[in-house]
Amino acid sequence: MRTWQYTPSGPRAAGPGAVASPVRIRIRREPVLSQYFEIHAASPQQRLITRAVAVIRGGGVIVYPTDSCYAFGCCLGDKAPMERIRRIRQVDDGHNFTLVCRDLSELATYARVDNSAFRLLKALTPGPYTFILPASREVPRRLQNPRRKTIGLRVPRHPITQALLESLGEPLMSSTLVLPGDDLPLTDASEMLERLNSRVDLVIDGGYCGLEPTTVLDLTGETLKVLRLGRGDVSVLSL
Repeated sequence: MRTWQYTPSGPRAAGPGAVASPVRIRIRREPVLSQYFEIHAASPQQRLITRAVAVIRGGGVIVYPTDSCYAFGCCLGDKAPMERIRRIRQVDDGHNFTLVCRDLSELATYARVDNSAFRLLKALTPGPYTFILPASREVPRRLQNPRRKTIGLRVPRHPITQALLESLGEPLMSSTLVLPGDDLPLTDASEMLERLNSRVDLVIDGGYCGLEPTTVLDLTGETLKVLRLGRGDVSVLSL
């Protein structure tokens, strides 16, 4: 009787006593595509917010709208998704992430805030401002500016962002959605999905939210410094 064994080049006859070698099949794995949620900008659907928070807690990277522009977001202190965001944006380890908080009370948990800074924060939050403040002990060391021990924090006004933060129960690590070679953040969710597909876990389409990043205010010195002009109105700084 003739027996056959199968090899990558096809079947061939095996002689008496021959041992069939296992067939090695190379399987091509397709990349996992990003999820895509259309969430109402004024009245976010809670079922979609809950699913988005599950992605964040599972170590995922999301794209979400804010009151300034779209941003990347991930779980606080989770190193792996932070590294993914750095690779997508092609920035080094010195890139500063922002802690996005739901309110002033949560912000004060992660930063040391004196009386004069508190008055300014109260006047400008929620809104399109990022505040540079001394980091508290609650902030993981790798998230702080290594030399100054500071952290950037903000409290956005956007309903989708607020809904995510409320369900998550802690701040989001965030970085503006500007891709390598681009001068401005992306604003169209379908373009985000096309350019980022499989590199992020979820794209939240909350409609157009703007092109300008936040205005960045350094509150660590004796006088306030405007480090970046953005969507936040600096004329109110005389308050």
